[in-house]
Amino acid sequence: MKLILSMHNLKRTRAIENHVIKRIEKLDNKDRWAIDARVTLEFDKTKVPERQFKCSMRLSVPGPDLFAEDVEGDLYAAIDLVTKKIEGQIRKRHSKYKARKHTQAARIKRERQETA
Repeated sequence: MKLILSMHNLKRTRAIENHVIKRIEKLDNKDRWAIDARVTLEFDKTKVPERQFKCSMRLSVPGPDLFAEDVEGDLYAAIDLVTKKIEGQIRKRHSKYKARKHTQAARIKRERQETA
């Protein structure tokens, strides 16, 4: 998966980059069809200290993209929470796919039994 990392009012450090990469790899294991991840990290000094760091993530997958954002007082906590939100969206999407596939298989089986 390709990572596009952009920062606003923040200095790009190796530690931040490694943390984001580690979280993206975790997402890559959950959804193998992901194409790329766009992560935007922002710092706003005009906000209250509890809400200064903003992290937003857009995961490009076949179909509609997955998007999540969060605002926290700690940058690493914001990254972790956004990753958790995206994981939930991946899980929901996968569950919907499995349910749809199961429903179609049940319908086909019922039609075969009715014709026999």
